Amino acid sequence: MTLPLGADLLDELIAAADQDSITKHVVGAAIQDHDGRVLLLHRAAGDFMGGLWELPSGGVDPGEDLLVALHREVKEETGLQLVTVDSYLGHFDYTSGSGKRARQFTFAATADVDMTVQLSPDEHDAYLWADETEQDQVSEAVKAVLETWKTHAGRR
Repeated sequence: MTLPLGADLLDELIAAADQDSITKHVVGAAIQDHDGRVLLLHRAAGDFMGGLWELPSGGVDPGEDLLVALHREVKEETGLQLVTVDSYLGHFDYTSGSGKRARQFTFAATADVDMTVQLSPDEHDAYLWADETEQDQVSEAVKAVLETWKTHAGRR
């Protein structure tokens, strides 16, 4: 189920994560192109979870708003500018490279996809506008988020 965005929802997400002893907040974006494909990034071999295909995502700085972090991370990792953040798709938990309990909050977002994707080479070595068959390359947790996106997020 997707949820509309608002300050109350964002506060509730952080409060629930804190209650669950999550110590690292991460944001991710499901961004689609004009053909309905989703943007995936390939983690560089030498980076944490090297070789994994993932959604654009990254850590929230202390005191930073989730949506501000989402705009910043997408820009840093892809060079794309988010136009809107449309809905909350869900979250998943994992252990970060530093051993912290992390929770990734994932949102459906619209970006200026006419721009060229420019990767941060320290983190990613390839990108793919993935159709439904190519989306199977992601982790089970990201597959679940993408199922929500495909089913409920009002894809163009």
